[in-house]
Amino acid sequence: MSEYLIAPSILSADFSKLAIEIEAVTDAGADWIHVDVMDGHFVPNLTLGAPVVKCIKPHTGVPMDVHLMIENPENYIEDFAKAGADYLTIHVEATENPEKTLKAITAKGMKPGITLKPGTPVESLWPFLNLVDLVLVMTVEPGFGGQSFMEDQLSKVTQIRKKLNEINSQALIEIDGGVNAQTAKLCREADILVAGSFVFKGQSVADYQEAIKALKDAKHV
Repeated sequence: MSEYLIAPSILSADFSKLAIEIEAVTDAGADWIHVDVMDGHFVPNLTLGAPVVKCIKPHTGVPMDVHLMIENPENYIEDFAKAGADYLTIHVEATENPEKTLKAITAKGMKPGITLKPGTPVESLWPFLNLVDLVLVMTVEPGFGGQSFMEDQLSKVTQIRKKLNEINSQALIEIDGGVNAQTAKLCREADILVAGSFVFKGQSVADYQEAIKALKDAKHV
């Protein structure tokens, strides 16, 4: 069994020294950097956008994993491609034509991902699994960091894994929300864990390294 890939969420980083934080978690062993983009409409919060992604891209050599929690994400694909996003994930609920949007992401040279809110039936993803490189399962309500892990969402991971195997897809499964060293033990069917406050609660590269190692080790406990 391979280790989890760990994608620290910069939503929990210190924005006054964001470049330093990103360099630190990269040095500490982060596999990806996760960027939450919120528009204040699709979810009740407002966060950074493409210009910030462009600014932080030079400070890490790992993939930039961008999660769009925004309405009409198709309008922003080119912006995030130019900014340097490697993975661009959209919500199935956020666009009238997910298929067209996912194909547009691919056309711009990024790897498309799809996700859904906890209350959305997992079956809504089935028509689009053959178009994506990443499937994100939210284990909190999207919008704010620091929420508790919703264990009942893990059944979606099992169902998604089964469907991906049926269509012979190599797409990765990512879990985001309330991830820490304990909840990570429940996520063994996933490939990638997004962790915000659990990683960034530390004060140094050594602290970040310890947190990332604890998450990776959780797959084998």
